[in-house]
Amino acid sequence: MSRAWLSKTAGEFGLARFTPPTFRDICWSVLPWERLDDATAPDGVRLELRRRGEELLILAGGYDLMSSEDEATSRALADLTLDGLGSSSARVLVGGLGMGFTLRAALDRVGAGGCVEIAELVPAVVEWNRGPLAELAARPLEDPRTTLVVGDVAETIRNAEGRYDAILLDVDNGPIALAHQKNSALYGERGLSRARRALRPGGRLGVWSLSDDAAFTKRLGRVGFNARAHRVEASRKGRGRKHVVWVAERR
Repeated sequence: MSRAWLSKTAGEFGLARFTPPTFRDICWSVLPWERLDDATAPDGVRLELRRRGEELLILAGGYDLMSSEDEATSRALADLTLDGLGSSSARVLVGGLGMGFTLRAALDRVGAGGCVEIAELVPAVVEWNRGPLAELAARPLEDPRTTLVVGDVAETIRNAEGRYDAILLDVDNGPIALAHQKNSALYGERGLSRARRALRPGGRLGVWSLSDDAAFTKRLGRVGFNARAHRVEASRKGRGRKHVVWVAERR
């Protein structure tokens, strides 16, 4: 499952700077949220899809997980990782469908001969992307270069060896502040080693995160990556919040 901004957690990690609310924010704050659908993730966490005005929101366990306002940060994961990859027929794996923004950005980058596999654990999220969320990212699931896997991205990685030019992990909130504790295995040394093994020589691993984590950068280095953390705008509102994208190249 994909991620995004948890206001409670963001405060704990010092991510949010106070800025005066805009007139749009004030107007939207008085609009009621409409519940469109709900589902239960395999680990028992309740997911909910809501809408307020133009904004769509996915909650996990009662916390904001991802908003339609997160397009910029979601696209940045693909743009930074795939920039200059140098293959018009790249094979890319995306972990976490979210609202489809990362998948769309990856499709925009791989060229006509490329292929993007998308692994999403929760079937309801796939259905939401075919329904109320479909137009947000111009229906990327319908692109003939997209291969959908409804299942755990960790399992897909575990069964691959030298298969991918790039792997993009847009799963949960990144290496820290997890909403689904099972996802922690992706970000430990064993999980990262498996990701490295699934990449071709010189392949890249991109990881989205709610916040920076120096220990994670060192962990990437220990398992055989040259890694760099990039700070990116948290949303298209551009009000000062930052998220982090690691781009790690297999040595």
